[in-house]
Amino acid sequence: MKDFVEELKWRGLIHDMIPGTEELLKEKKVTGYIGFDPTSDSLHIGSLLPIILLMHFQKAGHKPIALVGGATGMIGDPSGKSKERNLLDEETLRKNQEGIKNQLSRFLDFDPALPNAAEILNNYDWFKDIKLLDFVRNIGKHITVNYMMAKDSVKKRLQSDDDQTGMSFTEFTYQLFQGYDFLHLYREKNCVLQMGGSDQWGNITTGTELIRRIEGGKAYALTAPLITKSDGTKFGKTEGGNIWLDAEKTSPYKFYQYWINVSDEDAKDYIKKFTFLDRETIEKLIEEHQKAPHMRVLQKTLAEEVTKMVHGEEALQQAKEASQILFGKNVTEQLKNLDERTFLEIFEGVPSGELPMEYLKTRPEIQKVLVDSGFLSSGNEARRALKENSVSVNKQKVHPEYRLSPDDLIQNRYVLLQRGKKKYFILRFK
Repeated sequence: MKDFVEELKWRGLIHDMIPGTEELLKEKKVTGYIGFDPTSDSLHIGSLLPIILLMHFQKAGHKPIALVGGATGMIGDPSGKSKERNLLDEETLRKNQEGIKNQLSRFLDFDPALPNAAEILNNYDWFKDIKLLDFVRNIGKHITVNYMMAKDSVKKRLQSDDDQTGMSFTEFTYQLFQGYDFLHLYREKNCVLQMGGSDQWGNITTGTELIRRIEGGKAYALTAPLITKSDGTKFGKTEGGNIWLDAEKTSPYKFYQYWINVSDEDAKDYIKKFTFLDRETIEKLIEEHQKAPHMRVLQKTLAEEVTKMVHGEEALQQAKEASQILFGKNVTEQLKNLDERTFLEIFEGVPSGELPMEYLKTRPEIQKVLVDSGFLSSGNEARRALKENSVSVNKQKVHPEYRLSPDDLIQNRYVLLQRGKKKYFILRFK
C-alpha cells in the first residue's frame, strides 16, 4: 500500500482537493472514478494522465472505476472549449465506447479475485431509462441556476462577444448530468471520490454538492494539473494531429518519437508524471541528464517507459530499432524488415521519385539510377558522388560498378538512396 496523495504530490500530479480528501484516503480503501469522453474510438495521450491517476489509485489499494460517458458524450462538455462541438450519433458513440473499453483494459487490473478490481461502466446504461420530467423534478431542483452560472466553464462562454461561441442549453446542462453520475455511483457503488483534470473542477464539485443536498453525504474531489509544454504549444499535438494510444492511428514508432523529442525542461516534468519509476531513480536520471544533456537520457528513458506501458515490450523494441535506422550504420537488414508504414514515417518529407518495375530487369548501373530517378541532376554529379564514396543504397555504401536489382527492394517496392550523411531520396517502383 502506497500513500496515494503523497505519491501524486511529489510527481506534481495534484492541482486541487476538497478538504479531507487526503485524510480519507489514508484512513481506508476508497472507490473513486474518472470519466472518459467517447468522442473518438481511441484515447490520445491527453487521456494518459487520467489513466495514470487510476493506475496509481489501484496500486495504492483503492478501487478504480473508469466511466465511459456514453450519455454525456451525446451532450458535449463545455469545459475548456471555445465553442460547442458536434453531437455524435448513437452508433458512432457505441463504436467509440468499445474502442475505449478495450484500451482501458490494458492499463488497469480487472481480475474479479482482487478486492480492489477495476470496473468499466457506461453512464448511458442508467441515463437511457430516466425520463426528462423525473430528472428535472428529482435532480434539477437541487441545483440553482446561480450555482451553475458561477462555474468558470460557464462564465467564460457566456462572456464571449461572439454569438457563435455562446452556450446552448444542451451544454449548460452538462454539469448536472456529470453531477448525477457521481450521485448514481455514490448510491450504487459506494463511490465517494471523483478525479480528473483541473478543468473538470466545476463539474466534479456539482456532483459533490448533489450528494450533499440529496443524500446528506460527504463526497470528495481531486484534480490534476492540465499538462502544458514549455514552448507554449499544445501537449499531445503534432503537425499531423493528435498522438493516439491506438497503434493503427499513431504507430509505436511515431509514439516513441513524440516522447524522445520533448525538450529537456518538459522531460524533467513528464518523467515524474507519465512513468512509474520511483523517486530515487528519477532524481538520479535528472542528475545524470544535467551532467550530459546531449545524451538525452531523460528523453530516452521517458520514451521507453511510456511506449512500453502503452504498446508493450515488442513494439518498444521495434520502435527503438526503427529510430536507430536514420542515424545508424550497417542497418540494411533492419531497413528491409521494416513494414511499409514505419519506413515511410521514418523518411517522412524526404524527396521521392518513381520508375517502372521493368527498369530493374536490366540491372542498371547505380550512376544511371541516380540520374534517372531524379535524385542527382546529372551524370557528372553522380560520377563525382560515387568517386567520393558518398553514395549509399539502403544505408550501405556502394561502388561505381554497383548494379541495382530486385534484391534491393524494401517491401518489394522501395529503394532508399543517400548521398553523404543527410541527403536522402526514396525511389519507388511500380
